[in-house]
Amino acid sequence: MTNEEFIFEIEKLGIEVNNEKLDKLEKFYNLLIEWNNKINLTRITSKQDVYLKHFYDSLTLIKVIDLNKISTLCDVGTGAGFPGIVLKIFYPNLNITLVDSLLKRVKYLNIVIKELDLENIVAIHSRAEDIKEKYDIVTARAVANIEKLLTYTMHLLKKDGKLIAMKGNIEDEMTKEVQEKISKKSDFIVFSPQTKELLYELLSEFLLPFMLIYTLLTPPVILWRNKKIRVKDGKIHYEI
Repeated sequence: MTNEEFIFEIEKLGIEVNNEKLDKLEKFYNLLIEWNNKINLTRITSKQDVYLKHFYDSLTLIKVIDLNKISTLCDVGTGAGFPGIVLKIFYPNLNITLVDSLLKRVKYLNIVIKELDLENIVAIHSRAEDIKEKYDIVTARAVANIEKLLTYTMHLLKKDGKLIAMKGNIEDEMTKEVQEKISKKSDFIVFSPQTKELLYELLSEFLLPFMLIYTLLTPPVILWRNKKIRVKDGKIHYEI
């Protein structure tokens, strides 16, 4: 994904773009590559791939939640800072907590925060289950299987808060125990947002259809980027 394609696509998402944000994103990319040579942050290193598979992917969160109306967000298992750092660059209104269990990554994140002059964002060396604060949104990008993720994160949600799990493939994770755990919380409505034709071309080698599980009751659990799924009457129904 070139810079021009990146700008074009995120503007189509309704995200405001300016030179200051793009400059910070460029600096973030340079820091990512610099620190990736010191600690293991990502296997994706080419600029076009990082902008597509990390930066753009982080911002597609806007497809399922209006981040302009959110105050607090906790990014569990943030790793190299995805999606938390990217979201902070484009949504400075957010108060963000980045959580990672590896101290080396937290030190890197604090350097990124300082170098990008980001405010109202902190990086914490901790396990999610040890955090006492509560948030409007909790995100987790390829952190753990669904059963463990629910155990680790549900206590972090405020009333009416949402857990957004950015997952590639969850079909194998939907065990009987997980289905029972989810079905006891509420009824779910499931739909798959339309992905633009250009994105299918850009992501042809690895893109999976977007999916969303959205619940009417608190706390909602949103599972994203997979097959269409309907959770009804306590049962999981896969739609190809």
